[in-house]
Amino acid sequence: MQTVSINNFGFLIAYLVPGFTTLWGISFFSTTVQTWIGILPSESPTVGGFLYITIGSVAVGLTVSTIRWIVIDTIHHWTGISDPGWNFSKLQKNINAFDRLIEIHYHYYQFYANSIIAMIIVYSARRISLGLWSAPMGWIEALLGIFLLIFFAGSRDTLRKYYNRTTQLLEMEVEEDQTNYSSDLDSTDESTS
Repeated sequence: MQTVSINNFGFLIAYLVPGFTTLWGISFFSTTVQTWIGILPSESPTVGGFLYITIGSVAVGLTVSTIRWIVIDTIHHWTGISDPGWNFSKLQKNINAFDRLIEIHYHYYQFYANSIIAMIIVYSARRISLGLWSAPMGWIEALLGIFLLIFFAGSRDTLRKYYNRTTQLLEMEVEEDQTNYSSDLDSTDESTS
């Protein structure tokens, strides 16, 4: 059995967890998904159900991520976190540092922002299943509001850090290229004199 490592942890939090959360919301309407999860009292979880829920969580997580890209990314870009429009051809020898920035910032951004979408879907499914207007409001709504605010703040912070630090990395690469170019020119001048 494979363990969770730095190589797959980002995938787990960015897609699998929000995908499973969303599938849980879908289970309010689907007895098939309830069976996979093991919610039905008459059914116990099965290996097949585990496989279905894992594959389903990944697929739904990717779909949630697309919705996140359309909604949350757009909101962040409209409200002051501008897309830097990087030139990735400048990464060259710093690709490992770039991968590390993805691991320590962007995957967490994906988790926070994807979880916002997942929580909204779960809450909407729950409200609809209980009766959209007839179900009472209570502590769950307050708790959801708090989590949405926390995750929104977390998503802004991690996206901003990812953009800023990757921009610094790319600028450092450009500065090194310019220094190397200047050194090459100096050595060419010395050899011609």
